[in-house]
Amino acid sequence: MEIIETGIKDLLVIVPKVFEDKRGYFFESYNKIKFKEKGLDYIFIQDNQSKSQYGTVRGLHYQIAPYTQAKLVRVIKGRIIDVAVDLRKGSPTFGKSFSIELNEENKKQLLVPEGFAHGFSVLSEIAEVSYKINKIYSPKHERSILYNDKNLKIDWKIDENDIIISKKDANSKRFNEAMKL
Repeated sequence: MEIIETGIKDLLVIVPKVFEDKRGYFFESYNKIKFKEKGLDYIFIQDNQSKSQYGTVRGLHYQIAPYTQAKLVRVIKGRIIDVAVDLRKGSPTFGKSFSIELNEENKKQLLVPEGFAHGFSVLSEIAEVSYKINKIYSPKHERSILYNDKNLKIDWKIDENDIIISKKDANSKRFNEAMKL
């Protein structure tokens, strides 16, 4: 397993070691012992999976304390742009976003630590996304930031006219309002 730093503290790209032959491939998508050896001591308690069509944008979602969540995100089928925004006040990268293409070919994963908003856009006809979380979903603590907030300057790689978004996400707060800046 290779760990790539993103330039934002604790936000990491995980590249698994893939074994391929004529039958196909095999890789460990998660190994608690190997993660701990690399200094990543997360206790994931739930796996989630979604299937979305081209143009779907999900996010930017986060939970507030005491239910802030870390996520380990990967793509099973298709291609997405995965985005994380640093919400940790006092962090030198507060308000900065990081984007990466995750897809079924590169098998990369994004480790999103607590204190980040997270979202993704679907670039392929469909995408199946799987992610682990370290704390339960709590509707009372759930929040979201508007995906197209101009202050965040996120390129979702989808034409604005093709974006499909839920009513809930469309009614999200802008970054400055959500962070009360």
